[in-house]
Amino acid sequence: MVFPQFFQRTLTGLVAALLLACGTTPLPAPDSASAVPGVPQPPVAPWVLPDSMASVPALVRGISRWQPVAWSELPGFESDALFEAWNAWLKSCERPGPVFAPLCPEVRRLSIGSASEQRQWLLARLQPYRVEPLQGAVAGLLTAYYEPELQGRRVPGAGFSVPLYQPPLNLKARQPWFSRQEIDTQAAAQEALRGREIVYLSDPVQALVLQIQGSGRIKVTEPDGRIRDIRLAYAGHNGHPYQSIGRWLLDQGALRDATWPGIQAWLQQNPQRVNELLWRNPRVVFFKEEALGEFDAAFGPKGAQGVPLTPGRSIAVDPQSIPYGTPVWLASAGPQVNLQRLVLAQDTGSAIRGAVRADYFAGWGEAAGELAGRLKQPLRLWVLWPKPSVMALP
Repeated sequence: MVFPQFFQRTLTGLVAALLLACGTTPLPAPDSASAVPGVPQPPVAPWVLPDSMASVPALVRGISRWQPVAWSELPGFESDALFEAWNAWLKSCERPGPVFAPLCPEVRRLSIGSASEQRQWLLARLQPYRVEPLQGAVAGLLTAYYEPELQGRRVPGAGFSVPLYQPPLNLKARQPWFSRQEIDTQAAAQEALRGREIVYLSDPVQALVLQIQGSGRIKVTEPDGRIRDIRLAYAGHNGHPYQSIGRWLLDQGALRDATWPGIQAWLQQNPQRVNELLWRNPRVVFFKEEALGEFDAAFGPKGAQGVPLTPGRSIAVDPQSIPYGTPVWLASAGPQVNLQRLVLAQDTGSAIRGAVRADYFAGWGEAAGELAGRLKQPLRLWVLWPKPSVMALP
């Protein structure tokens, strides 16, 4: 697990709080022979099921093909800490799609079940499908994203001069507005954004990072000196395509390491070229301010599904391949991390395109940022889809 100390401090405690809101009934002790109330119990059987899946048809979903497989194909299925994923699943059940909505009462009841009960329920209710592109190789790409933690001020001064904005009043969906360079240099763009400033940062590169990640936590100093924690959440963009500054540097032959640490090293050596680099990405993201109370701070920002993200258990996907709210088995091994775990498809992004493509939500803070800046490795995905008998539930 990427952040064991974080989950020990937060997610375990959050289970109890979430369950109080759901009004659940305690389950029997793990060694009890009693069934989980209201949840059908499959026969006691090993998790490795027969490999013959001839009776289960493959499914085509948008740009992907889902190939039915036995549970034994899922690496690490017998050892994952499922309770961590259950926290993310509870969040998905706040805004479930029509396919998974019938299962949410059982998901809530099982949130205090044992790992064995949760695993047996998965076997009884869901069918795993390997996600494949309609054409091409099965192996995909895993990257990561995170929520930056930054310092800011409400008014400019003392080195804080880089504004982050609310959407301008004349912004129209799917119509290009001023580019990043135009916002920095043209009076008309700056006039349109006057009064739309939320906070000021000290570094334009930090502002770009926050815009690429889509949200951030800001410790903001108010005009009266008070310090507050707020979240800046995605609220739109200026209609220009995202362009990778790392790709531009590679194409220029300026560096070989296009990770964020590599880009930062180049910036330190070329401070006079900061604007040249930033303007290569014409897209500017606008934000809305959200309160960041103690409970909200234990989760990430809301993803495209409309529910808060869970560190280490939420992924962004291409919705043309995997619907929001779908439980997904993820496997990826590489120099940065080795992952074999249950995650929930709860977000997307402009760069997340393809049948076997995922962006792993790493959390927030320095360690999460380090992982997000470096992670780029092969990926395999399996969706866990309700069996036909489950989909027929009233």
